[in-house]
Amino acid sequence: MIRRLSLLLFALLLAACGKEPLYHEQGYVFGTLVDVSIYGLEEPQAREAAGLVLREFQRMNDQFHAWQPSELSRLNAAFARGEHVSVSPELAAMLANATQYSAQSGGRFNPAIGSLIRRWGFQSDEFKPQLPDATVVAALVGANPQMTDVVLAQNEAWSRNPAVQIDLGGYAKGYALDRAAVLLRERGVHHALINIGGNILALGQHGGRPWRVGIQHPRKAGPLATLELHDGEAIGTSGDYQRFFEFGGKRYCHLIDPRTGQPQQGVQAVTVLTRGLHAGVASDVLSKPLFIAGIAAWASVAKHMQVGEAMLIDDQGRIHLTAAMQNRLEFTAKQTPEVVP
Repeated sequence: MIRRLSLLLFALLLAACGKEPLYHEQGYVFGTLVDVSIYGLEEPQAREAAGLVLREFQRMNDQFHAWQPSELSRLNAAFARGEHVSVSPELAAMLANATQYSAQSGGRFNPAIGSLIRRWGFQSDEFKPQLPDATVVAALVGANPQMTDVVLAQNEAWSRNPAVQIDLGGYAKGYALDRAAVLLRERGVHHALINIGGNILALGQHGGRPWRVGIQHPRKAGPLATLELHDGEAIGTSGDYQRFFEFGGKRYCHLIDPRTGQPQQGVQAVTVLTRGLHAGVASDVLSKPLFIAGIAAWASVAKHMQVGEAMLIDDQGRIHLTAAMQNRLEFTAKQTPEVVP
């Protein structure tokens, strides 16, 4: 069984109360559904702002694509050849920031494992249910590609390890959310909701109330829970139901443990709630190391990375969450979650 990208986390719950000043535009970028909702502006101004955001998303998709011709793919080719290559200030800043997150996560978040992601078939628009050669996977793990192998200096980049192949799939959507927030605010948009495949960032409010969104149930249609997002908050989920295949009765998802080279097992989804200047990036990145940490260590990793609001759903469908996250959620059915300190 092959399952294409599904909407990770999106259930806009908008009350119908006459014709609201709400403009809504969708697109398909980063291999997923993208949605921009703008409240409180006349339609021409809202349409122009939303179009600008969607064009910016397409620019970033083209520039940072891991397996189509792009600045990032040219960078990876140079790394493999042991060559220096010029790098844009934007990509250099992204790589430096991703390196910091990787260090904080103890290597559980590691964009340098692009070769492993490719071997598992996830660097493709259409992937096949087949297992990679175990010796090849072991060799890639043994090569130990790390973000700290990447050197950035004087508008150039190179890698001390030719095994490094950067895949920003766990970072770029969050970065795009933060870019969208900047662009919208520059154009006088104070109330908006931006959704990139379930990573959602809120600006302002939806009228006189906060924006309300849903967290997708990892095994059923519809939301598991809903919550209100306030100005500057973002929410992101990593799940085994987004990009995966089944082989021999076992599910293999795109979330690969860099330490083993294997797709992580035992977790269905992890959701985090973030806020602040770079809430978008944080919402995208921080769910990954918690997912990779698994049920045994996710809470300690969350505490180490200062993630106060987080929820994990294990492979049995049991819900584990922090007390701060429990205070924000309204479950759609009766639940008895395990609350961690």
